[in-house]
Amino acid sequence: MENSPTMLGEKGLIKKHELVRVIIQCLHSFGYRKSAACLESESSISFTSPEFELIKSQVLNARWDDCVDSIYRIKELKDETRASALFLVFKQRLLECLSGGDDLSALALLQKQISALQVGKEKVHKLAYGILSLRETGMGEIKDDDICELRKRLLFELEMTLPPPITLPDRRLEYLVEMAVFAQLDSCMYHNSFDTVSLYEDHYCGRDQIPTETTQVLTDHKNEVWFVQFSNSGNYLASSSSDCTAIIWEDYVDGVLSIVTIEASHYLVLEDGKVTLKHILRSHQNPVSFVAWSPDDTMLLTCGNGEVLKLWDVETGTCKHTFGDHGFIVSSCAWFPDSKRLVCGSSDPEKGIYMWDHAGHEIKAWKGMRMPKVLDIAVTPDGENLVSIFSDKEIRIFHVETNNERVIHEEHSITSLSISGDSKFLIVNLNSQEIHMWDIAGKWEKPLKYKGHRQLKYVIRSCFGGLNSTFIASGSENSQVYIWNRRGSRPIEVLSGHSMTVNCVSWNPRRPQMLASASDDQTIRIWGSSHSEKTQSKKLL
Repeated sequence: MENSPTMLGEKGLIKKHELVRVIIQCLHSFGYRKSAACLESESSISFTSPEFELIKSQVLNARWDDCVDSIYRIKELKDETRASALFLVFKQRLLECLSGGDDLSALALLQKQISALQVGKEKVHKLAYGILSLRETGMGEIKDDDICELRKRLLFELEMTLPPPITLPDRRLEYLVEMAVFAQLDSCMYHNSFDTVSLYEDHYCGRDQIPTETTQVLTDHKNEVWFVQFSNSGNYLASSSSDCTAIIWEDYVDGVLSIVTIEASHYLVLEDGKVTLKHILRSHQNPVSFVAWSPDDTMLLTCGNGEVLKLWDVETGTCKHTFGDHGFIVSSCAWFPDSKRLVCGSSDPEKGIYMWDHAGHEIKAWKGMRMPKVLDIAVTPDGENLVSIFSDKEIRIFHVETNNERVIHEEHSITSLSISGDSKFLIVNLNSQEIHMWDIAGKWEKPLKYKGHRQLKYVIRSCFGGLNSTFIASGSENSQVYIWNRRGSRPIEVLSGHSMTVNCVSWNPRRPQMLASASDDQTIRIWGSSHSEKTQSKKLL
């Protein structure tokens, strides 16, 4: 290698011989062996280091003592790494001794050299047991061809064990390029597309990658709209209102959103779309403040602070079951991933939390005078954790299988809860005008905080959204919708359109550039990117 390496790049951070070496490795991994050999010849830089080239020759020719000496002569090795490399060499030598009938040499190798290595007694005992088993079953003899393959396997394992620059990590150039691409994506505040990234130019996304423009306004509720949620497939949208109804809207007619309702006299329709009439859910006697889609999108739960829990068939629009009696008031509900089990929480401590099957049979209940009131409840998409908001300021994460529970205490009252699609994070809205994000696993001591929206008096709901749940959206008491990139505490977009408090938002889980918001102005707004097709109003008489 060069004594004073030539540096490359505008900032002079790249050593030329290292770059050439990883390029040669890349050519080999792509199968371009002639090109790799040509580059080695022209550059006088070898893909394989002199140290490893010597070890390779010694292994292939069974010069085991020389191989051991070569490993000891590498001064840069940590003791742990050297022990692991020697263990691999001794293991191969042991197999070959046994295969050749030299049991005494094999025993001496095991007792004196292998046992002396700092690799853990369990590893040594496992090797000894494996060798003994081979002998007892008569499988200790190894054919010459197999010995050659085992030596090649040993070289591969040594490559994985020995550190740079003696060996190179596998596919190093691909890894470096991928990290460079990831760094660009990670620094892009608006990245929200499934499109592949080109290496030919630096990556950049504009604000047209996220929903910022109103594409449709839905006006069929007759009072404040309190809740809105896209289905898991993204093909449906459900909303609930203080007018005591819930509405199912269908989201896939020629690729655009269309209203699913009856008894409506006008609609907003995309120019190339069609209105599909489906269901308006009329059965509740009090305002409906919460809905929850079954994971398979065939059923919908509805409930409210003064209402019972009802289960609806999405296809027919009929109420299939009412859970409990009229005194069983449910404030929130959630499904398990199997679409067969559900949980609901009540603000009445005597009711607590119930787990049911979708036919209405009680599976389990957590209730009693010591049970605090339940303000919100959610199940992580993987079904492992039940997350609840208790007594205004407590987040309880209950692991369903182990029954382990972790409690997070907030200083201010919590009004709502949302879980990320990968089951790793949760966000809560606080009446201190902050949104806090916590990790489900419990590794964080403090939450990430998001500010900028207005929330002092009302229940405001936020959600994760966009590609890989990269964004957070929230309603606000100042009639606007706020969007943050999860990496930043200040909003990257503020969307205007509603005329009163925005109570709830929902990001389409399958269309990362589609967002819905529900407001006290009795409307639901559908937001799309700025390059979405424009909408127009049409009066249907």
